[in-house]
Amino acid sequence: MKLTTKEIMEIIPHRHPFLLVDTIEEMEPGVRAVGRKCVTYNEPFFTGHFPQEPIMPGVLQIEALAQVGAVAILSKPENKGKTAYFGAINNAKFKNKVVPGDVLTLEVEIIKEKGPVGIGKAVAKNQDGKVTVMGEMTFMIG
Repeated sequence: MKLTTKEIMEIIPHRHPFLLVDTIEEMEPGVRAVGRKCVTYNEPFFTGHFPQEPIMPGVLQIEALAQVGAVAILSKPENKGKTAYFGAINNAKFKNKVVPGDVLTLEVEIIKEKGPVGIGKAVAKNQDGKVTVMGEMTFMIG
């Protein structure tokens, strides 16, 4: 199942400039999702991070992954209209820089769910297949 930006905005509340996912390329509701983010020089964070060497902040890469995970979990019929909140990030590792022109593939697999709490295994890769960030995210449905 593929989703456009407009369809993503029907599932999660994020909007420009904080919507960090352009498309969902693959999705199995409640199980996994793969998103895409085309990083351009026009991203607002590049103004100050850093003017001489623009790099996408690691926390925003984590947020982009969280948004993909939220799309996966909120696509379950019983979660329609709810919000997914960040609970924790564990074992985050930043492997490569993300710069203007990169196309990130953001993959989140829901590995555990108990009531309104769950854990997603997340990894982002650039267009060369190199991992930029990975970790486990805890979320709560509210």
